[in-house]
Amino acid sequence: MSKTTKDTGQTDYLQLEAMKQVQTPRQGRVLTYWIGGIFLVILLCLFLPWTQNISSQGVLTALSPQDRPQTVEAIIAGRIVEWHVLEGTFVNKGDTIASLAEIKEKYLDPNLLANLEEQLEAKQGSAVATGAKAEAMQEQIQALREGLVFSLQKGRNKVEQTRLKLQSDSIDLVAQRTELAIAESQFERQESLYEQGLKSLTELEQRRLKLQEAQAKLLSLENKVASTRAELQNARTELNSLQAEYADKIAKAEAELNATRSYVLGTRAEVAKLQSEYNSTQVRSQYYHVLAPQAGYLVRTLKAGIGETVKEGEALATIMPFDPDMAAELYVDALDLPLIKPGDDMRLQFEGWPALVFSGWPGASFGTFPGEVAVIDNAGTDGKYRLLVVPDPDGEEWPDALRVGSGVQGWAMLNTVPIWYELWRQLNNFPADYTGDQKVATKETKKTAEISYEE
Repeated sequence: MSKTTKDTGQTDYLQLEAMKQVQTPRQGRVLTYWIGGIFLVILLCLFLPWTQNISSQGVLTALSPQDRPQTVEAIIAGRIVEWHVLEGTFVNKGDTIASLAEIKEKYLDPNLLANLEEQLEAKQGSAVATGAKAEAMQEQIQALREGLVFSLQKGRNKVEQTRLKLQSDSIDLVAQRTELAIAESQFERQESLYEQGLKSLTELEQRRLKLQEAQAKLLSLENKVASTRAELQNARTELNSLQAEYADKIAKAEAELNATRSYVLGTRAEVAKLQSEYNSTQVRSQYYHVLAPQAGYLVRTLKAGIGETVKEGEALATIMPFDPDMAAELYVDALDLPLIKPGDDMRLQFEGWPALVFSGWPGASFGTFPGEVAVIDNAGTDGKYRLLVVPDPDGEEWPDALRVGSGVQGWAMLNTVPIWYELWRQLNNFPADYTGDQKVATKETKKTAEISYEE
């Protein structure tokens, strides 16, 4: 009995030892618990909310073109004779940066302005004198036209007077012919009576004398009528010649007047050319001093030394305008561009500024600043589109220490989705969810709520 009990005890002991050999070690169980816990945590994290975003990189710039760094150029070609500022110096608008000396042969004459002014005055005097001559010729033409009117009237009066005289002489001629016919009839009767012895020879001779006088007077009147008719023809011819004579004089005067006017116009053109050259030379003398176009800092000089020549339009220095309106210049892919529109919110991280960023949890990030999309380019470059992001007026202000040209990284905040959905989207390279209408509705709802609260 005792032997049996002893054997049974040994058997149980051996079984316990075997179980100890095959059971899971403690370290394995702990590792399993840890792995299971981590897997469970990861599984739970996959259901955490994640804010979709579009990441982009760029640099800081100025919103307005006039606030961006600009080069100061030499308007004229010249030789540098003096620098008035140093790099890093603050300059006000109109301050002299450098002085230039003339190098073009045309402008080397120190009395160029005085000579041009003298030539200009001489040409102006010539133009005035020629203009006075043109006015005198105009008056001469007017006098010729008035003289033509008077001469024509005088000629017409003479023609009319001669015509009336011819008419009067013609009447006298007709009367004289009648008188001659009467004298001939009386002479014939007197001669017949003389032959009959009824009249004396003396009476017959008297009738013959009267007949001869009538014939002579008729001949005189005929000559007078012919002379008057010739005078009338001459008067008419003279009247016609007056028109041609005065037309020739007026045509010559007008031709000379046109030539004078042409000379006046040519002189005025030369005066205008000289005036333009004088003004250009006078303005050019003001460009010997290169001035600052606006207030800012002289960042860098692009020409060195004294005596170095520069061309027209060549840059001499670079100026960074004072207190520019900052903006972030970011570039996004064409795939993400339709999801962004002006007015969308963005988070920005500036280089050199300490930050702890969780792009999907903007509320947990530190060192990022809010921004708002102001401009989206309509044309892209190499598949990238440019955005200009300005500070959000309702958000935290950007640091004052920011400088144009420093790097910046931005995130456009989109829809909030589970982490597993975001991982699935990125693995399949799908675009983010478009939430533009929802954002607009949310902003309008906020505005309505604020207005209602104020009321």
